[in-house]
Amino acid sequence: MTTARAVYAVCLLGYGLWALAAAHVPGPSLRWYWVVGALGALALDGIDGRLARRLGQVTAFGARFDMETDAATVLGLCLMAWLCDQAGAWVLATGLMRYIFVAGGWLWPALAAPLPPRKRRQAICVAQVAALILAVVPGVPPDVASPLCLLGLAALVYSFAVDVVWLACRAGEKKEAVV
Repeated sequence: MTTARAVYAVCLLGYGLWALAAAHVPGPSLRWYWVVGALGALALDGIDGRLARRLGQVTAFGARFDMETDAATVLGLCLMAWLCDQAGAWVLATGLMRYIFVAGGWLWPALAAPLPPRKRRQAICVAQVAALILAVVPGVPPDVASPLCLLGLAALVYSFAVDVVWLACRAGEKKEAVV
């Protein structure tokens, strides 16, 4: 299931990058195609983890693959929202947040430490994807889509900030224990 979602994400990103390079604005029928695909991907995302747990097939690779597929989907939807003039270029910050966090872990290894599972992250991810899907739906005016995307970005910034603070505090505790 995650592989099917990953294929969707790669296609969405590929199309978005092509449309950006070609200065092509997606028409309503194509936007519906991406919206329906995103809804399907969101539904599969809700099923794949539960199914893996039920079948006893939970792995660290599967969890990471799921997370990276979510990140690629969010970036693709952000690109679509921007290409369709539903939000400004700032919406790409939402899609780049995961990659900025990973790069931060290279610069500050404390950020690369594992995080405990939190429902907050899942809920904000689902809300973010839902907001981006709604922003891409034809007929939704930019004055509705843009604030939705901004609200999603604010929630995402909050979630990442909580994780960064938690990781920083944990790294500080480890330093004190060593000294």
